[in-house]
Amino acid sequence: MSLEVIRGKAWKFGDNIDTDVILPGKYLVLTDPHEIAKHAMEGIIPGFSSKISKGDIIVAGKNFGCGSSREHAPIALKYAGIGAVVAKSFARIFFRNSINVGLPVAECPEAFERVEEGDLVEVSLKEGVFRDLTKGFELKIAPYPEFLMDILRSGGLVQVLKNRFGGVAKQW
Repeated sequence: MSLEVIRGKAWKFGDNIDTDVILPGKYLVLTDPHEIAKHAMEGIIPGFSSKISKGDIIVAGKNFGCGSSREHAPIALKYAGIGAVVAKSFARIFFRNSINVGLPVAECPEAFERVEEGDLVEVSLKEGVFRDLTKGFELKIAPYPEFLMDILRSGGLVQVLKNRFGGVAKQW
C-alpha cells in the first residue's frame, strides 16, 4: 500500500465512536500490535480484523476516537490493515495519536453522507483529495504537509526519532 494513494473498501461507522469501542480496555495489557489488531472494533463487528483487506478505509461520522487517550486504538486499526480513517471530525488526541503511530487520518465532513459501506474509495493525502471510485465523485481534504508525510512514511513518530538520532534513546 502506497501512502501517495490509499485505496480500499469503505467501512462506515457513525458518530462518537470512542476508543473503548475501537479497542476495549481489557486489551490494553497487550503489547504485540498484531495481537492488539485482532480485537479492533470487535464490539461492533465481531471478527472485524479478519474481514478487512489491507488498505481498507474507515469512513466515520463526528468525533471519531473520542474518550480515553490511548495509543492502542489507532495501533489496533493500523495493524488490522486499515489504510486510513476519514471522518466528519476527530477527537483531537486521537487524531494526533494516529499520526504518531503512522495511521493516516483526514477530516472530510461530506464523505460520510455520500459514501456507502463497500464502496471502493481512495485518499490522496499529498493531493488533498478523497474519491469514491464506485460512485465517481471526489471531495477535498486538507493535504498533508511534507513533515507529516515523513512521519507516516517512517511508520510513526518514534521511528522518525530513531532514524534521526541513530536509534539511540536518550535517558532524561
